[in-house]
Amino acid sequence: MNIWSKMITALRGGVNEAGEAIVDAQALRILDQEIRDASEELNKSKDGLASLIAQQKLAEERASSLKADIKKHEGFIESALEKGDESLAVEIAERVANFEDRLEAESEAGKQYKSQADALRDSMKNAEHQIKQLKQQTETIKATEAVQRAQRVVAERHNGSNSKLRTALDSLERIQEKQKLNAAKMSAAAEMAEESSNSSLDQKLRDAGITSENSADQVLQRIKAKQKKK
Repeated sequence: MNIWSKMITALRGGVNEAGEAIVDAQALRILDQEIRDASEELNKSKDGLASLIAQQKLAEERASSLKADIKKHEGFIESALEKGDESLAVEIAERVANFEDRLEAESEAGKQYKSQADALRDSMKNAEHQIKQLKQQTETIKATEAVQRAQRVVAERHNGSNSKLRTALDSLERIQEKQKLNAAKMSAAAEMAEESSNSSLDQKLRDAGITSENSADQVLQRIKAKQKKK
C-alpha cells in the first residue's frame, strides 16, 4: 500500500469515527424520542382496546336481548298452537328463526371482539413491559454517561493540576534555593565585617601600646609570685 492509499484509508477512518461520534452524541435523544413515540402508540392502543371492549359489551347485550325475545316468542308459539292457530304459530316461528339468526351473528361478533380485545390487551402488556425496560435502560445509560463525563472532567483537571503543581513546586524549590544562597551570602558578609572590625581594633590597641598578649617575662613573674606566697 503506497502513501496515498494509506492517507485515504486514514481519512476514511477519521470520517467514520466522526460519524459514529455524531450518532453516539444523538443516541440518547433518539432513544428518548423512540420511547415517546412508543408511549403515544400505546395510548392509541388503549383507546382501541376501550372501543373493542365497548363493541363486545354491546354485542353481548344485543345477544342477551335476542335470547329473551326468542324465549318470549316461543311462548307465543305454544299459545297459538294451544288455540289451534297454526298459521299464527308459523308466523311467530319465522320471527323466532330471524331472532336466532341475529343471535348467532351477535354471539359470533361478541366472540370476535373479545378475542381481539384479549390479543390487544396482551400486546399492550408486552409493549408496556418493553417500554418500562427501555426507560430503565435509558436512565441507566444516562446515569452512567453522567458519571463517566464527570470522571473525564476530573481526570483532565487532575492531569492539568499535576502539571501545574509540578511547575509550582519547581518554582518553590528555586525560590528556596535563592533564599538559602542569599542567607549564606549575608552571613558570610557579616562574618567578614566582624573579622575586619576585630582586626582593626587589635591594630589600634597595638599602636597604643595596649595589648592583651602574654610575654614570657610576665608568665615567669606570675609563677615566682605564687611561690613566694607559699
